[in-house]
Amino acid sequence: MNVSGLNHKTLLLRLLLALAALLPVLPAHAQMAIKRPVADPVSPDSADVAAYYSKKHFWRAAAETAGFNIGLWAFDRFVQKGDFAYISLNSIKENFRHGFIWDNDKLGTNTFLHPYNGSLYFNAGRANGFNFWQSELFAIGGSAMWELFMECEYPSTNDIIATPIGGAVLGETFFRASDAVLDDRTWGWERFGREAAAFVISPMRGINRIVTGQAWRKSDTPGRIFGRPPFSLQLSIGYKMLEFQGHFHDLRHGFAAQVDLEYGDRFAAKSVKPYDYFTATVELAVMKSQPVLNQIEIKGRLLAREVFENYRSHINVGLYQHFDFFDSDTIDGLDRVPYKLGIPASVGGGIMFRDVEEHQWRLDAYAHVNAVILGSILSDHYRADERNYNWASGFSIKAGANVVVKQDKFSLSLMHHYYRLFSWKGYRSGTDLSEENPKTLNVQGDHSCASFNVTEFRANLKLTRHLYATLSFMNYLRSTHYRDFPDRKSSSMALRTMITYKF
Repeated sequence: MNVSGLNHKTLLLRLLLALAALLPVLPAHAQMAIKRPVADPVSPDSADVAAYYSKKHFWRAAAETAGFNIGLWAFDRFVQKGDFAYISLNSIKENFRHGFIWDNDKLGTNTFLHPYNGSLYFNAGRANGFNFWQSELFAIGGSAMWELFMECEYPSTNDIIATPIGGAVLGETFFRASDAVLDDRTWGWERFGREAAAFVISPMRGINRIVTGQAWRKSDTPGRIFGRPPFSLQLSIGYKMLEFQGHFHDLRHGFAAQVDLEYGDRFAAKSVKPYDYFTATVELAVMKSQPVLNQIEIKGRLLAREVFENYRSHINVGLYQHFDFFDSDTIDGLDRVPYKLGIPASVGGGIMFRDVEEHQWRLDAYAHVNAVILGSILSDHYRADERNYNWASGFSIKAGANVVVKQDKFSLSLMHHYYRLFSWKGYRSGTDLSEENPKTLNVQGDHSCASFNVTEFRANLKLTRHLYATLSFMNYLRSTHYRDFPDRKSSSMALRTMITYKF
C-alpha cells in the first residue's frame, strides 16, 4: 500500500536529470514527436544483441528485486519509522488470511509511485537478459512480495494491478532511454558521465552494470541493445493559468515546464517488439496549492503492422499500452478540486495516419480505443484517509490531429481524450465514512459512472531554427452519475504561454 521511501520530489529530480542526460545523445536531426517524419534508425551491433540475450541471470534478477524491497522496508522501518513497516510473522499470516482490499492512499502514491516501484522490479529482469514479457514476471513477483510480506497493512488490490502493469510502461521507457545513453567504447569522464546518467534513468540497470563490471569495461562496440533509434525531444517552459468553473477571481497561476518525447519509427512496416515505438508527455508546474507533477501520458506500442503506404501517405495499426496521469488539488477559496485521473493499466488498438504535401504542409492523425483495466477518478463525496477519488474500470477513446505548415514555420494540434469509468464496489447508502477504519474499508468508492474529457488546442510559431512561441489551451470536463447522490458536473481550463525548444 504505502511506499514512503521514494517521494515525489526525489522522482521528479530523477526525471529531470534523466531528460538532461539524454540531450547529448539525441540524433543531430531529431524530429518533433508526432508532427514530423522520423529520422532513419541505426541498427544495433549484432555482437551487443547476442551478448545481451546469450544468457539470462534469474537468481541475480530475483536477488535484486528482493534486495530492493528489503532495503526500502528497512528505510521505512528504521529511518522514517512508518507504522506500516512494523512487520512480524503475525502480520504476514494476517495478510494471507484476510486477503486483498482497495486501499486509500493518495492518487500520486497509488498511480505514480507504485508503478515507479514496479519499473524497478521490471528492470531487475530487463537488465539481466530477460525480454519485455519475461521481465513483467519480476514486476509481479516484486509487487506480491511487498504487499504480502513487507507491510503490516492488508495487501492492496489496486497495487497488485498498478505496480506490475504500470511498472512495465515506465520500466521499458526508462530501460530504452538508458540504453541510448550508454557507450562502452568511451573512457574517462565521458564514460563516467554516461554511466551516471544511465544509473539515474534506470537505477536497477546501473546497479547491475556495477555488479557485473560492465560500468567500466571498455569494448569495441557501444553495448547498446537497441542501437540508435530515431529519438526526438521538445522542451517547453513558461506561464500556466488554471481556472475552475468560471471563477476567474480564484485563478491559480505560475511556472510550468513540459517535455514531449518520441522514440522509434511510428510507421515501421512491421513491429513485434514492445516499445520499439513510444511517445511520452510530462508536465511539471510550480503553482500555489497545486501538485508539482501535473501530467504524464505514455503510449507504448506492443505490436504493429503497416496497412497502407505510397509516396505521400502512410497508415499503421497496432496494439498499444497506455499510462495516463492528470492531477490537481484544492483551489483556495472554493474548497473544490478541479480534476483527478490516474490510469496505470490500459491497453487497446490504435491507428496512425500521415499525409505529406512537400514544402507546404504535413498532416498526421491518430485514434485509439482502449480497455481501462484499472483507473481512478475524482469523487465529490468519497473521503477516506488520503483518498478523494474512486477506483474504477471502463474504456477510453483518444484522437488527435496535427498540421505543420511551410516546413514547420507554423503548426496546429488538436487532441481529445474521452474516459468512461465505472465503480461498482461501493459502500452502503447512508454510511458515515468518517466513522469507518480506512485501513480495513474495502470499497472502490462511490457507486458511480463517470466521464472525463480532456481537450487540447496547441499552436507553435517558429522564431529561430530551434525556438518556437507556443500557445496551449486545455479544457477538462468531468461528469459523474452517482447511485446515491445527485449527479455532478465540473469544468476546468488551463492556458499556457510558453517558449518551446525543439532539439
